[in-house]
This record gives sequence, C-alpha cells and structure tokens, in this order.
Amino acid sequence: MELRVENLRASLGGARVLRRLSFDARGPSFIGLVGPNGAGKTTLIRAVANLIPFEGEISLDGAPVDSVEPRARAKKIAYLAQGAESHWPLSVERVVALGRLPHLEPFRAASPADEVAIERAMELADVTRFRDRDVLTLSGGERARVLLARALAVEAELLLVDEPVASLDPYHQLGVMEVLRAYVDQGRMVIAVLHDLSLAARYCDRLILLDEGIIRADGGPAEVLTAETLRSVYRVEALIGGEGRGFHVQPVKRVE
Repeated sequence: MELRVENLRASLGGARVLRRLSFDARGPSFIGLVGPNGAGKTTLIRAVANLIPFEGEISLDGAPVDSVEPRARAKKIAYLAQGAESHWPLSVERVVALGRLPHLEPFRAASPADEVAIERAMELADVTRFRDRDVLTLSGGERARVLLARALAVEAELLLVDEPVASLDPYHQLGVMEVLRAYVDQGRMVIAVLHDLSLAARYCDRLILLDEGIIRADGGPAEVLTAETLRSVYRVEALIGGEGRGFHVQPVKRVE
C-alpha cells in the first residue's frame, strides 16, 4: 500500500482548513496525526477517505482515490469516525458483520471467510463476550470498541481512525492501541488522529504534526515531539523522556 497526498487543499463552510499539504506513506506503517484542535486532522483523513470535496491529489497505489469505484475503495479503505455511534438495536455480532458489506455479493450470505473475519475482529477489539447483546445496551466505551471491530472486519489495507481512544478508560486505551499496532504488524497501514501524545509516541512509527492546515513536523515521535515544537504549536511546556515504547510526553504548563 502506498498513499500519496500532493498539494492538498480543503475548505469547510467557506473557510480554508488544509493548505497545500503533501506527504507520502508506505505500508506497513502506523501514522499518528497530532496537533491542536482545529489543525485539520479530521479533515485530512476524511479527504483521504474521499468523504469531502478537496483540491490537489490523493492516490492509493498510483490511482486517484476519487477515480476508484466506490465498492473497491470500500475494500481498500476502512474509516472509523470520531464519536461514531450505532442507532439501531442490533446485536454486536450483526454490527461487526456490517464491516463485511464491501465484500458481499448482492443477495449472498456471508462466506466462511467473512465469518472468520468477523470473529477475528471481535476478538481483536475484545467484544466477543458481547456477541449476542443489543449494542444499544452497552456503555459508550463498549460501543466504541464494537465500532472499531466493525472497521477491523473490513480487513482493509488502509484503516483511518479518528480519536479511537477518546471515550475509553486507560486499560482499554492501551488495548485499542495494541490492536491498531497488531493490525499494522499484519502488513497494513493505520492513520489515526490522536490527542494523547504519550500513546502516540509509544505506538506510532511516524507522527505528522498539523497546525493551521499545514504540516509543522513529520518524522519519528522523538523528532516531532520536541520541547520547542510543543511550545510553538501546542503552547505548553512538557516533561519528555524515555525511548522506544517507553517514550512519554507529559504537558505540565501552558505557555501564554
């Protein structure tokens, strides 16, 4: 999987959100999109998923995303929106099975391969024990993991997730990050919008720091999350330390 973004511009409500943004990415890779609120992170992944109008070029394996037939694109790209919800009283297993829709032939039942993918996704997201529960009876954090399982069930080459740990307790935050890391280690690409800088630093291979619609820094976590960058972009001072999976960033003071 190769993703190329060139000279990307996008506007929302008449306001320019992304400004001539360019980067390349090759899988397998876990890429964290970080930056302050309003930096353009969600707009970027929605553009990559071809969910909003944009100018410039976004291509997957050399093919512009807006030229790929929708069903084929849905097999290659899975997207989990920020605060995604389930509004219908379906069982957890049926909700997760919706992730296989791009693979199903019209009027055909799920194949054994589909069933395996559904089971694997539920296990990865730790929701197997809820299989027969009405998804609406689950807590917000439990529903978030069910919807992550639905996205995993697609088994897409590129998984886009927007704030996947926002509603979870620390135990399940770590669990979700481990799931995403494992998904990458299976040979795929994950691009995740993340606000927890320590989680981003520990699990991501690469961070892209956005601010005011442009890329301010791009590289390994230790290269991007420097004291200078945190002061200039996030306007905070932070304690920074450790290496590899032990690398951590703890904001301690605002800089006015």
